[in-house]
Amino acid sequence: MPIPPQTLLIDADDTLWENNIYFERAIARFISFLNHHSFTPAQVRGVLNDVERECIVKHGYGLHSFANALADTFERLSPQPVTPELHAEVRGFAGTIENHAIELLPEVSETLEHLAERHKLILMTKGAQQEQAGKVERSGLRKFFAGIEIVPEKHAFAYTTVVQKYELNPQATWMVGNSPRSDINPALAAGLHAIFVPHGDTWILEHEEVQPAPPAQQLLIVGRFAELREHF
Repeated sequence: MPIPPQTLLIDADDTLWENNIYFERAIARFISFLNHHSFTPAQVRGVLNDVERECIVKHGYGLHSFANALADTFERLSPQPVTPELHAEVRGFAGTIENHAIELLPEVSETLEHLAERHKLILMTKGAQQEQAGKVERSGLRKFFAGIEIVPEKHAFAYTTVVQKYELNPQATWMVGNSPRSDINPALAAGLHAIFVPHGDTWILEHEEVQPAPPAQQLLIVGRFAELREHF
């Protein structure tokens, strides 16, 4: 029996298209460039993770914040004086990510087309407004969505705000994404259903234990985005 019309809030980065792999490549180049003689690559990455958390508080998400995190980490760990030239070179690692071609995950377009014929789709992503909007346009997926929501942070209040804005029924609204921290747990906390689509390269700062669904809510875990066609 077909499922009644639902609303699917769908994450973008690492749910619809690759994203974190580009940051990981930039970080690998940065660690190699730093070439620290006392810290192992893992220790350098640990410092960078801490600095990224600090930069998110100050600058939000996106390439500007990431560039600041690389520069701040380099200043903390560099065994040599940080010249303006070195500073610019370090920030350049973040610049390599900008305006890259969008690499859709397998069967995303076909799955969105299937879902959009049956349900209401709203893309809900977090980050810098201009960056995220640019990725949406370059992806070619805009046509499948009834709305695009780019928020500075995904917490329970953000989900509640979107539900109120679109006058959604929480009992018929699902959040679909790869991040336990930003997609699954806060959506469940806001009274929505959730669908966890794990990604092998989810950003380490998005790692968190997936919480069980409260009574009267549902949590689905699927192996890949295309499996949504089997449920909706």
